[in-house]
Amino acid sequence: MLILGMQKTTLLDYPGKVATTLFTGGCNFRCPYCHNRDLVMPPADVFAYSMDEIFEHLNKKKKILDGVCITGGEPTLHKDLPDFISKIKDLGLLVKLDSNGTNPKMLRTLIDSGLIDYVAMDIKHSKDKYNTIACMKTFDIQPIQESIDILMEGKIDYEFRTTIMKECHDSDDMESIGQWLKGAKAYYLQSYKESEQVINPIFSPHSLETLESFVDILKPYIPNTSLRGID
Repeated sequence: MLILGMQKTTLLDYPGKVATTLFTGGCNFRCPYCHNRDLVMPPADVFAYSMDEIFEHLNKKKKILDGVCITGGEPTLHKDLPDFISKIKDLGLLVKLDSNGTNPKMLRTLIDSGLIDYVAMDIKHSKDKYNTIACMKTFDIQPIQESIDILMEGKIDYEFRTTIMKECHDSDDMESIGQWLKGAKAYYLQSYKESEQVINPIFSPHSLETLESFVDILKPYIPNTSLRGID
């Protein structure tokens, strides 16, 4: 596993839990608004945590931690992810996975093996506009659809979430996404925020009023839709 970041204690990343967040390196998307540039495209001299450092921390803090959030980058790109999570589970900790949904086979393996307890899957855009955000050289929506279908089977606790930008998302897009994800357990809209690590800092947030109108559009399809991280 290539772990390039570690937040030792968080109350935000794993809903309702005290957790450590681990950031994996590398991603197959190039979302221009992403605020983790050095995770997506790690520099040659990047610092990586050793497994000894990670598990020394987890063993030391396991009595006060509820779980671990594994995010990125895109964690499911790493073939050794199941073995890594298995060692975390051996400590009696819950595991939340953040994913872009491009590896449904890995997602299925982790769920069926009981290795993860919660999944947060990013929904970048409506189906037709998905690659305007993902920016892949070749793009196929089918793996995304498969991951959505897996989560909506209800075998694991999950949420969908979308980072909203004025330049990219409008009310028609919310209607399309609502129809697509109809019946989902939970959906969160997150407003774009500027940071030094943004890959392409050309975006801006919608107003709170507009974001609230988006929630109103989505609720008939996904009743548990709300805003998250709004100042």
